[in-house]
Amino acid sequence: MKKLILAITVVAFTLSVTAQKVMTPEMLLQLGKVNPLGITKDGKSIIYSVKTYSIADNKSTTKKYIIPIAGGAATPIDNTDALLPNNRISPDGKHSISSNDIKIKNVYGKDFYPDCKNSDVMIYDNLMYRHWDTWEDGAFGHVFLNTIKDGKTIDSTDIMPNEPFDCPTKPFGGDEDFIWNPDGKQIIYVTKKKYGRDYAVSTNTDIYAYNIETKKTVNLTDGMMGYDMKPAYSSTGTIAFLSMKTDGNEADKNDIVVDNGSSKFNLTRAWDGTVEDFRWSTDGNNIYFIAPIDGTIQLFVVDYPSMTKKMPQVKQITTGDFDVHGIVGQTGNTMIVERTDMNHANEIYSVDLISGAMIQLTHVNDATYNSISLGKIAKRMITTTDNLQMLVWVVYPPNFDATKKYPTLLYCQGGPQSALTQFYSFRWNFQLMAANGYIIVAPNRRGMPGHGVKWNEEISKDYGGQNIQDYLSAIDNVSKESYVDKNRLGCVGASYGGYSVYFLAGMHNKRFKTFIAHDGIFDWRTMYGTTEEMWFVNNDIGGPYWDKDNAAAQKSYSQFNPVNFVKNWDTPIMIIQGGKDYRVPVEQGLSAFQAAQLQGIKSKLIYLPNENHWVLQPQNSLVWQREFYKWLGETLK
Repeated sequence: MKKLILAITVVAFTLSVTAQKVMTPEMLLQLGKVNPLGITKDGKSIIYSVKTYSIADNKSTTKKYIIPIAGGAATPIDNTDALLPNNRISPDGKHSISSNDIKIKNVYGKDFYPDCKNSDVMIYDNLMYRHWDTWEDGAFGHVFLNTIKDGKTIDSTDIMPNEPFDCPTKPFGGDEDFIWNPDGKQIIYVTKKKYGRDYAVSTNTDIYAYNIETKKTVNLTDGMMGYDMKPAYSSTGTIAFLSMKTDGNEADKNDIVVDNGSSKFNLTRAWDGTVEDFRWSTDGNNIYFIAPIDGTIQLFVVDYPSMTKKMPQVKQITTGDFDVHGIVGQTGNTMIVERTDMNHANEIYSVDLISGAMIQLTHVNDATYNSISLGKIAKRMITTTDNLQMLVWVVYPPNFDATKKYPTLLYCQGGPQSALTQFYSFRWNFQLMAANGYIIVAPNRRGMPGHGVKWNEEISKDYGGQNIQDYLSAIDNVSKESYVDKNRLGCVGASYGGYSVYFLAGMHNKRFKTFIAHDGIFDWRTMYGTTEEMWFVNNDIGGPYWDKDNAAAQKSYSQFNPVNFVKNWDTPIMIIQGGKDYRVPVEQGLSAFQAAQLQGIKSKLIYLPNENHWVLQPQNSLVWQREFYKWLGETLK
């Protein structure tokens, strides 16, 4: 009997220890990253890849799998070419399309002076001399029409000869930027036919049709002045695409526009939201799309009412505290999608298009999540200083005990017009923050999509205004709870979130005990002088600092410029900066660190010389995580 009691005690203790296990940085970085590759030609299975990282080798490995849409076990697979549709091949099989870089402009010293072939000089006479994390080298991505015979390419034609324009669009465009039309007689492609300064100040991409017989190109979106992108044809031959209205506004309302060849119709014009991605239904009668709403991303459908003047109705299909952040494709009444939440990395799900019911198909990371305790995630509605209701996500530590007091972090989202939804980040990971004993307060402040177009637009030219007050309203509201230790509040964020950290550091009235800013904007003057996409700073802060007659711009450079309030800094701050970040360049972080050091403020600089606006290398990510929690441990004692 004693042995039995001892055995039961040991088992109970073991289960208790197992239940107390929580997420660690090492565990996070070694989760499998699921990427759907498509539905098989027979419509019965899904093929997907899983990328895993080796921290020791600082490298990744990718494997492919196939799984039935009806559910079942996944099977490893090597060659997927015969199973997946190849949208690079023309419908008649005679041609293919591809993209290759072509040297158009002279940039290097050796381009101008062949006798100086060992020089490393770069010479520019126009803007966009660098973009995201790459310096302009004079080569541009062009679309090629390839003739195929017996499975081999026998001839290639550049359909954009001598044009200093890119397709796919840089820095993030892909295969979706150039497609075949249904009869295979035209190549449809997206590009911004602007160069240098004109490119830097404009968001006006257009969709072009190249006729492979006449070799003539027609602009399908001529006169449409914002981003036009992601063209796709229905099964009945109608083209649709995403479109923004305003040139220079990268965060404008994104609508679905259809074009029947004689006229265009905006399907979502009357809907108070912004579209992220879409797919035609298999019968061509509807368009399914995903969009942020109320702190999540959900699947919607809108009818295609031919070209009548009647506005179609938008219907939400899925609901819940998760993100449907990618559409893979449709088979029958089932849509295959990607889904995350703040506690779970990406997996593939099926959606019943009638009921909205979802079934998880891949289970790549189940073993890890089943072995750890997860924190509770709650929605909280609070009243802002202008008497509106704002959604705030509150993430609690695993095994939360309301009788205890917890250090609490205000999370400041980047973008700035990026939705704060149920995303799962491998850097700003709320589950990991909570596992380290912190409550996270993540407000859907002004400037975020998913709460109406007006809410999203209210941040432009008001960076230090109402949205900063929204942050303070959120942390002040949650801090009223007895389990929040108001003497151990921190504030963290990246990009615009980093700007928010710098700005709050100069006016927080001793609310916070520590700050962490990653690639944040510290000084609008030097930001305007060194960032690459000028349309962003022109639209969001109002224009150049030398335009003294521009009231909006001057307000940004004076009242909303963190550097002007650095004299008020009195709180420890850790600053993280990527050396290859050309969106928020290196002098922003270095200037902030130097200002803190020279004022005698406890501060630390984490410099990542070969990282861009993100952190992509496994070991760099691990160091980032360790330094993040080390700093919080030191400053939120």
